[in-house]
Amino acid sequence: MDKALEKFGNDIAIAFSGAEDVALVEYAKLTGRPFRVFSLDTGRLNPETYRFFDEVEKHYGIRIEYMFPDAVEVQALVRSKGLFSFYEDGHQECCRVRKVRPLRRALKGLRAWITGQRKDQSPGTRSEVPVVQVDPVFEGLDGGDGSLLKWNPVANVDGKDIWNFLRAMNVPVNSLHAQGFVSIGCEPCTRPVLPGQHEREGRWWWEDAKAKECGLHKGNLKEDGAAEVNGNGATTEIDIFNSQSLVTLSRTGIENLAKLESRKESWIVVLYAPWCPFCQAMEASYVELADEKLAGSGVKVAKFRADGEQKEYSKNELLLGSFPTILFFPKHSAKPIKYASEKRDVDSLMAFVNALR
Repeated sequence: MDKALEKFGNDIAIAFSGAEDVALVEYAKLTGRPFRVFSLDTGRLNPETYRFFDEVEKHYGIRIEYMFPDAVEVQALVRSKGLFSFYEDGHQECCRVRKVRPLRRALKGLRAWITGQRKDQSPGTRSEVPVVQVDPVFEGLDGGDGSLLKWNPVANVDGKDIWNFLRAMNVPVNSLHAQGFVSIGCEPCTRPVLPGQHEREGRWWWEDAKAKECGLHKGNLKEDGAAEVNGNGATTEIDIFNSQSLVTLSRTGIENLAKLESRKESWIVVLYAPWCPFCQAMEASYVELADEKLAGSGVKVAKFRADGEQKEYSKNELLLGSFPTILFFPKHSAKPIKYASEKRDVDSLMAFVNALR
């Protein structure tokens, strides 16, 4: 932080979201150097976040430079698609109007900016965030590629250590954190997370895990597919839920299973994508379900890869909302039953199966 402020002076600013990234403001204060802070007021933030902004300004004796979306663009979006279109067709359009374009305007007046990105925040999109980088998406004051540097000073810091620091320094925090919110964004797109859930599961929960960036850090997004390099330099895809006790369903297999009105056995099927960190997180529980808990029980445990070319079919025919989606196909019922909970430990999955079989 000290190096960034020393090098860029008034041409650098801290991007403050109203969450635990208040740590950046505290670090800046500790350097003793002057610093600037800006924030994006989307018009859809929680009341608690607005009160927190005011508290931070008073605590540090600063004025946050708020950036607002273009009123005409917001008006056109809401009039044409309603207030909650993002639940239907994804969050990217709303974020582009309310966040990305205001950010672009803010950054055009800077040569560098400081973010609170951490590698542990989002395994799917932030695991490779460097401490300093040339911004891959936005332009700075001088215009053109390479005109803006992006500093991520807490990239390698664990979230628990951030919170230890905030408590030790008696830094004000957003009251939403005490209500179970970890990652905090706009009110309609943010919810508390349960114990054991990753913090990003509280954001845009109806969408794929890989898409959980609003566009501010779009350069973090990678192409689909988890892959590794083999000894010959070629890439091979890494699958998950690997067990001899698990049935791997093809498109034809899942179609046939769904068509049956009466089955010899009940089935539990996970619709998954191997790159999804939330699918990866439940792999051990699901394999234990197949290998031990449901072995010889008369309930088949299966998986169906539902991304890529299979995604539209899965959304239209198999109740796919986001990854992972877990379905139970009862023995004597044509329609599958969707597992609604986000608790994916083996005991919760067993309770679901036992309630239905």
